[in-house]
Amino acid sequence: MNKKINHHSELRQDLVTDDWVVIASKRKDRPNKKKLMPAWDKKDIPKEKDCLFCNPEKTGQEKDVLIYRDVNEEWTTRVFPNKFPAFKPLGRREKIKHKEEGPYFFMDGVGYHELIVTRDHNKNIGDMETIEVAEILDAYQSRYLELMNRKFVRYIEIFHNYGRAAGGSIYHPHSQLMAIPVISPYINSELKGAERYKHQTGECVYCKMLEYERKEKKRIIFENDDFIAFCPFAARKAYEVWVMPKKHSSYFERMTDEDKISAGEVLREAMRKIGVVLNNTAYNFYLHTSPCDGKDYHAFHWHFEILPKTSIWAGFELSTGIEINAISPEESAKELRDA
Repeated sequence: MNKKINHHSELRQDLVTDDWVVIASKRKDRPNKKKLMPAWDKKDIPKEKDCLFCNPEKTGQEKDVLIYRDVNEEWTTRVFPNKFPAFKPLGRREKIKHKEEGPYFFMDGVGYHELIVTRDHNKNIGDMETIEVAEILDAYQSRYLELMNRKFVRYIEIFHNYGRAAGGSIYHPHSQLMAIPVISPYINSELKGAERYKHQTGECVYCKMLEYERKEKKRIIFENDDFIAFCPFAARKAYEVWVMPKKHSSYFERMTDEDKISAGEVLREAMRKIGVVLNNTAYNFYLHTSPCDGKDYHAFHWHFEILPKTSIWAGFELSTGIEINAISPEESAKELRDA
């Protein structure tokens, strides 16, 4: 008599933050499960003549703080303040106001909110040449270096939203930078986890991950001599990918020009493969690096995290903070690697 095999889901723990995720591959087969979240409907895509970012001067954007040009003096990448900022800089004589209301504490939302816009209306990172992606990374770094020493800036977040489901409001490819006076709980959790692991073992937790992933190879999707893209063991999302320098590095802003070329190649390949496998699904990617508050974060290892939008939080996730991933990172990595 054949015994029915019971394939359990897996609870996996993030080595850095100690957060739990559920890998439940059987759920990808459930009825009416929509695997993908298309980035844009046709109605969301404006013609270039109507696009806010194809000709920023004509659409009333603020003056550029950085611009790149090609040999014909045509702009290729430009950075300018967000017209609708979440954070605004202090005036010359202003000071940050700290306030209280009963048991609550709050403060002014001061900082900088900028847009990094590339020229081509339809070309995303996965469609670009390596040198074009390196230029984007150079823009990230240049603005980071310019803002990191402002007196009220403690952390600089750089992120990219693609598609309505990922929070994108404008079709034209662009990233955002926010320089803010606080360090987020998520970053704090990673910093503390990295420091704890370093204290316990004497090693960088991210370097340890890379050592194991490069040995096993089952979650790697692409690598070159200096950078690597892989699906993390405790992936929160289907097809989640991290891009990371192989050599221990705590501070993104210390990248060399050679690093930007290498990182650009791996980031482009990761985005290209995600685009092929998921067919224009919405996604977010963001940079996690050490804060710029003057403290030493030698245990941290900067990296990009890419999260395609293949599901939404429901009751279990909202009530527990534990995400359910309907495909294992090993399956995701194989599909992406073969793309």
